[in-house]
Amino acid sequence: MTTRIDRRFEAVRAEGRAALVTFVMAGDPDPETSLDIVRALPKAGADLIELGMPFTDPMADGPAIQAAGVRALAAGMSLRKTLALVRAFRAEDDATPIILMGYFNPIYVYGVDSFLADARTAGVDGLIVVDLPPEEDHELCKPALAAGLNFIRLATPTTDDKRLPAVLANTSGFVYYVSVTGITGAAIPDYGKVTGAVARIKRHTDLPVAVGFGVKNAETAEAIARGADGVVVGTALVEAVRLSLSEGRATPATVEAVSAVVRDIAAGVRRVSKKAA
Repeated sequence: MTTRIDRRFEAVRAEGRAALVTFVMAGDPDPETSLDIVRALPKAGADLIELGMPFTDPMADGPAIQAAGVRALAAGMSLRKTLALVRAFRAEDDATPIILMGYFNPIYVYGVDSFLADARTAGVDGLIVVDLPPEEDHELCKPALAAGLNFIRLATPTTDDKRLPAVLANTSGFVYYVSVTGITGAAIPDYGKVTGAVARIKRHTDLPVAVGFGVKNAETAEAIARGADGVVVGTALVEAVRLSLSEGRATPATVEAVSAVVRDIAAGVRRVSKKAA
C-alpha cells in the first residue's frame, strides 16, 4: 500500500530535491494556536509534518522541545486532543503527511488498538516512537503497519552495520537519521560524516533517509540536503514559538514567527538540486 509519505517523497524526488520535514509540538503554546501553526507549515514550504505528542518524561528531547511539551500540557493538550488537531488539519489539507512523534506511554495508556484506529481515522500517516526498540515491535510497530500506518525508525551514529538490519526490518516511510549523539538541539553535525552515514544506511534499504538534529537555518539545511533525501528541523521551530510569546501566551506574531523560519530553511533545502545531470 502506498501512503501519503511514500507519495510525498516520490513527488519531491521527481522535483529533484530533498524534502523538508518540520517538527512542532502539538498544543504549543495552546491548542488553537498550534492548529494555526500546523496549517501554516505547508504554505511556508514544509513537505511533511512531525507532530510531537506531549509527554511528562521526554528523555530524548533537549530543553527547547521539553519546554514546548510543558507549555502544551499546561494548556490542556492530550493525545486525544492531538488526534483532534490532526482531524481539523485534514479537513483542509488531504495531501501533507502527518507523523506523530513521541513516546509509547501515552499510546499505551490510550490503548494501542484504539489509538491506531483513531489515528488512522483522524488522518495520521506515520509514527515515530523513540523509546520502542526493534525487539519490542510486537507492542506497536507491527500493529501500526497492519493498520496502514508507516512506522519510522531512528538510526544514529552508533547504529553499526550489525545493528542496522534489525533497525530497518519493519521500518517504512523513511529512515530518520539522527546526525549527532545525545538529546535534540544539542550540537551541530559534521556534514561530511552525515553524507557518509546516509550512504551507509542506503546500502541496507531503499527507503528515503531524512536527517535531523542541528538544522538551524538555510545554511545548515542546505548542507544536509546535499547528502540526504530529507532535512528535519524541530528545535529551531519550537524556539521560534517560545521567542514569540508574551508572558507565556501566544501573540499575533507567533504563527508568522514559525512560518518565517520554515521559509528560510525551505529556501536552503531547495537550493540543492538533485536532478541527474
